[in-house]
Amino acid sequence: MENNNNKKPIKTNMPKFNLNWLYMIIAMMLLGLYFANENDTATRNIPYDEFQQYVRNGYISKITGYDDNSVEAFVKPQFVANVFHADSSRVGKNPLITTEAPSRESLGDFLQKEKDEARFDGSISYEKKRNYFGAILWQILPFAFLIGFWIFLSRRWSGGGGMGGGGGIFSVGKSKAQLFEKGSPIKITFKDVAGLAEAKQEVEEIVEFLKEPQKYTDLGGKIPKGALLVGPPGTGKTLLAKAVAGEANVPFFSLAGSDFVEMFVGVGASRVRDLFRQAKEKAPCIVFIDEIDAVGRARAKAAAMGGNDERENTLNQLLTEMDGFGSNSGVIILAATNRVDVLDKALLRAGRFDRQIHVDLPDLNERKEVFGVHLRPIKIDNTVDVDLLARQTPGFSGADIANVCNEAALIAARHGKKFVGKQDFLDAVDRIVGGLEKKTKITTEAERRSIAMHEAGHASISWLLEYANPLIKVTIVPRGRALGAAWYLPEERQITTKEQMLDEMCATLGGRAAEDLFLGRISTGAMNDLERVTKQAYGMIAYLGMSDKLPNLCYYNNEEYSFNRPYSEKTAELIDEEVKRMVNEQYERAKKILSDNKEGHNKLAQLLIDKEVIFAEDVEQIFGKRPWASRSEEIISATKISDELKKAEEQEALIAVETEKEVKEEEDKDVNNSPNTENGKTADDNKSLSEPSKKSESKN
Repeated sequence: MENNNNKKPIKTNMPKFNLNWLYMIIAMMLLGLYFANENDTATRNIPYDEFQQYVRNGYISKITGYDDNSVEAFVKPQFVANVFHADSSRVGKNPLITTEAPSRESLGDFLQKEKDEARFDGSISYEKKRNYFGAILWQILPFAFLIGFWIFLSRRWSGGGGMGGGGGIFSVGKSKAQLFEKGSPIKITFKDVAGLAEAKQEVEEIVEFLKEPQKYTDLGGKIPKGALLVGPPGTGKTLLAKAVAGEANVPFFSLAGSDFVEMFVGVGASRVRDLFRQAKEKAPCIVFIDEIDAVGRARAKAAAMGGNDERENTLNQLLTEMDGFGSNSGVIILAATNRVDVLDKALLRAGRFDRQIHVDLPDLNERKEVFGVHLRPIKIDNTVDVDLLARQTPGFSGADIANVCNEAALIAARHGKKFVGKQDFLDAVDRIVGGLEKKTKITTEAERRSIAMHEAGHASISWLLEYANPLIKVTIVPRGRALGAAWYLPEERQITTKEQMLDEMCATLGGRAAEDLFLGRISTGAMNDLERVTKQAYGMIAYLGMSDKLPNLCYYNNEEYSFNRPYSEKTAELIDEEVKRMVNEQYERAKKILSDNKEGHNKLAQLLIDKEVIFAEDVEQIFGKRPWASRSEEIISATKISDELKKAEEQEALIAVETEKEVKEEEDKDVNNSPNTENGKTADDNKSLSEPSKKSESKN
């Protein structure tokens, strides 16, 4: 009995009932009734000679001849029984007989003869043959059209068409998530994601949670419910999620935050419910929501302030599904955003998004790895220096580096090259940072000299100051909106001192100072320099507390829509005075440095006028080698030393393994060649005991 109770009921595959079949049956019944009512008259087909006999006997009341020689004849009511051998109640009101005449002329002659002899007194008519197919078609077509239109609408409403998200108007609340299962076309793996070591480790752990949950739950731990990828645009958040989809052997749902938004009320919440319903059916699985700030923005404090009820309802449903009374075991939520500051606090709490994975801009070593990934499909020559490219692209995201590689390939193809070289990459960086060269822009000699003096002032001071950014290239060729430009290798410092910031400010003011000192006039070319210097000075004084009169004070205001300053009018005046003092001090410092190195600056300016583009080697020939090593050079040298040490350790480990193998082989040979096994054993034991001591002695 127990076994019988435990047996699962046998499921029979019954065909699903479809309303379309019901509609077809009703339509056929209606057509059948229509034609039955229309064709309730009895009809009998007889030979032509029998027809002639009925005409002679006077049974026929009306005859109709057609162009195909067919004949229809109506029988008089009193003679129905003689013709049909049945009662008139059974054959209908107007029973008729049909026959085939030899020709219309013979039929006419026969009937005319019978009329003349007074045996036929009915009417005679000649007509064209009716097209029964066309008649039936015109009678059926309206019914068929109505039925077909109803079936079409029913299918659209039930989700078979393209209205709404997944189908019709009734499926507008269905989730738009794209499902990737095993064998999906996504070919991106963690090997394609360069850098981001910490973020990759976190994400790989999430994949392991789903593959081997028992490993973590045995210790009493709970699998995290969600992880939020946070970082600037282009750093690889979506790419990391694609790598998860490529690596995980579990279903992967992918959709954007804007997919929940629709013009209908309640659609967003419905799609959230449908998404989690599908995810629970496919569990264990991963759900990835890109740009979650579109739906997860902080809820308004008051409805009168312009709160979006529909978006808030969607967010409330998302919060409930992520951590409500229902269980979402085996469903992990991944989300990406670059606006974490606008997200709702309830969405960020533990239990919903347990982890925030920061995907920051790549540093020097990470940029080298990113360049290595994007250089794989590009044909490059031996001149390409990845270290230089990584140093020359500070602040570049992964998307920016991909753009540099693509732009370099396009430049090389434009010049008809077979390989992409170093200069192509440098031109690509210049193109992205500064803009396109404008060689057609006409400048006079006085303007060229002014631009050369300005750019030479930047280059000279940045070369002579310790903490200024190292110079790469200076040009007076117009590029973008700039008439001239100087390229540096910015120092990516984790912490910046006041002296370093003052040196950068002095180098930025070097162009205006050179114009004032050597030309005796100033121009509008320094507008961008003055803007940068002013913002930097205000930041140092108001936010960083780097002023003598306002030390250790920060007036940073975190409220976005606040119109009140966090300091008084007197303090504002003091900040303005300190900014002016700081900027003027660095301006005078720049003029003093240039006056002390007047000859070198003038040589550099003249060289710039002659060549239009000069490099760090040219500046080094004039001012000599810089006595200070840049931070980037220190990091690169340190990484090279560490790589060499790793290689040396690996070689030593291989040598040790090989020596151990050789020792074992010698011991085995001695055992096999010894005549007495006992002596051999003792000898081998003594040998094995004595050899390490000899080696240690020799080492010592």
